[in-house]
Amino acid sequence: MPIQELFGQPLKAVNVGLESFAASLEDQGIAVAHLDWRPPLDGYVELTHTSSGADIESVNISAIERIRKGRPLLVGMGIARDVIPGMGERMILHAGPPIGWERMCGPMRGAVMGAAVYEGWAATYAEAAEMAAAGAFTFDPCHHHHAVGPMAGIISPSMPVFMVRNDTFGNVTYATQNEGLGKVLRYGAYGDAVLAHLKWMERELHPALVRALELTGPIDLRSLIAQALHMGDEVHNRNRAATSLLFRQLAPAILQTSSNEIALKVLKFIDSNDHFFLNLSMPAVKSMLEVVEGTEGCTLLTVMARNGTDFGIRVASMPDRWFTAPAPIVQGLWLPGFSEKDANPDIGDSSITETGGVGGFAMAAAPAIVKFVGGDSSLALSVTQEMYQITAGEHEFFTAPVLNFRGTPLGIDVRKVMATGILPFINTGIAHKEPGVGMVGAGLVRAPKKCFEDAFKALRELAYQ
Repeated sequence: MPIQELFGQPLKAVNVGLESFAASLEDQGIAVAHLDWRPPLDGYVELTHTSSGADIESVNISAIERIRKGRPLLVGMGIARDVIPGMGERMILHAGPPIGWERMCGPMRGAVMGAAVYEGWAATYAEAAEMAAAGAFTFDPCHHHHAVGPMAGIISPSMPVFMVRNDTFGNVTYATQNEGLGKVLRYGAYGDAVLAHLKWMERELHPALVRALELTGPIDLRSLIAQALHMGDEVHNRNRAATSLLFRQLAPAILQTSSNEIALKVLKFIDSNDHFFLNLSMPAVKSMLEVVEGTEGCTLLTVMARNGTDFGIRVASMPDRWFTAPAPIVQGLWLPGFSEKDANPDIGDSSITETGGVGGFAMAAAPAIVKFVGGDSSLALSVTQEMYQITAGEHEFFTAPVLNFRGTPLGIDVRKVMATGILPFINTGIAHKEPGVGMVGAGLVRAPKKCFEDAFKALRELAYQ
């Protein structure tokens, strides 16, 4: 072709990297193919085997199979001090990696203060803060006790908790009952109304659910999650379908085992709280993930969690180590009267859902979630498709209809995050940075890259090669 004809042809561009460059060309009417590419993160080298010669890919595939086989069942409820392993009498469990009072963010401090008054350890919130600062309470992550908690994630000894057993492997996980949205303890709010609600949950909601579960027997949470994904949930920030499915299983038993007055209150509360199932999806997913903790040579995450100050991850082959970075600010949609300046950094154990292949990783199944956390329906689809690039496999039971029922991305591989530069995507709620205020919005965030760089460095130091 003569050079004059070559330059006369329509321009076709290939854009590599920043998507905004492709958008600029499209605005000018130029056809462009966009390649979503990022350079590897700092320190990346290819890791294929452990020092003992184990093939990492094969180890990860076996771990994925163990996670897939997990069948979480809601088997009952109990009081935290009686059922959670290692729960001390003046111990307060919290979300995220380890942290002391001096570094706690506002919403976590507010939740601790509320829990101390709830327990009767302090008469006032000011006294509770003074006691915490003086070391009167022991703080430990929920994850150190087979438990999870949304937002501040506070579990104190008297609080009722769900018990979820992985029926395949026998391990049990725990979470409190969900309070609903707004000014609630998990968002750092406290006060007479917050504590009165918690006491009602302890004295009426919990016994009603115990009686109902004795009648229904174990409830298959894996089945409920699978159905909910086909009904528009992703079981992190959208739990409307899952809560409705649970309601259908519990309602007849509640009516049979509680007085009309209590049954009416309990059913109205569950019906009005679309997030009620969140506190079941979280321990359900944790019960599936923790069976691979301690697997030599496994580079998959078993935990992503945030305490409002630090973001932390844990890797299957190093189950007792946290790799942390400063918790990022969430890009969100705000409740009336609030904005980014009011927001606390990312907080909560609820990113266990993304770690286990649902939540933000299953947004393709829940396009309506963008109305709550921001973005548009195309983002919901693209996020799930992107997460396949950093995971070792796919779920067998959790599938996305819009992807022709393909399994959701499962098993975040530290190696793949490092190689692609793609960071795990999380959708989440947002708490006010000051104690006592509560929820201010919801939004989207990426896990910090430093966590993965540090974890990868540790894997190399273990003589992975």
